[in-house]
Amino acid sequence: MAVLIITLWLISTVSLMSSNLSFKNPILYVFVLIQMHLYTGLFITAHDAMHGTVAPKNKNLNNFLGQVCTVCYALFPFQKLFIKHHQHHQFVHSEQDPDFYNGNFFVWYFQFFKQYITWWQILGMAIIYNILKIWITEQNLLLFWVVPSLLSTLQLFYFGTYLPHKGEHENRHQSKTQKKNHLWAFLSCYFFGYHYEHHDSPATPWWKLWQEKEKNLKINNG
Repeated sequence: MAVLIITLWLISTVSLMSSNLSFKNPILYVFVLIQMHLYTGLFITAHDAMHGTVAPKNKNLNNFLGQVCTVCYALFPFQKLFIKHHQHHQFVHSEQDPDFYNGNFFVWYFQFFKQYITWWQILGMAIIYNILKIWITEQNLLLFWVVPSLLSTLQLFYFGTYLPHKGEHENRHQSKTQKKNHLWAFLSCYFFGYHYEHHDSPATPWWKLWQEKEKNLKINNG
């Protein structure tokens, strides 16, 4: 599954970099959304690697694929994300949780972004951008590389952090879960709207979280 996500992202990115779509063409905006979703898929795959579920029997391969995804996403160091994400699981919804902030959406998003992005990443991405624009038009770089990755941070934050963890919760995982709708759960954030299920079973990869949702519904419905 990880190789599939990486391959789809790579094919889509390379293909779109050589496209010549007009702003008047509605398919352009569809492609931007597809790119956004594939960027989110890269990060979700890296997240699964943090839980050891990408290649459960081969830790080195698991971590390598996780690092590939975080580098392709925005030059993130996999090990730093690994540490912070496990702090999130250990101290969820507390002051020690790097993903939690008791504030409104915009302030929380800024704090979330600040937790993970570094100046060297911004510098590195700027260097890559200026090298790539020697061969690729800036319009395509902006539309299919810069904009989708930024939109994907909003997608990940809103569906994977803000909605599940805002407010107070009466369960041991301090997490909400969206209502059963497997299609929307996949399209919105690779089933991470089923967030209680993820915290309840962190060893379950994203593409099996819908099964955890079904199982919990059966238990709750008696």
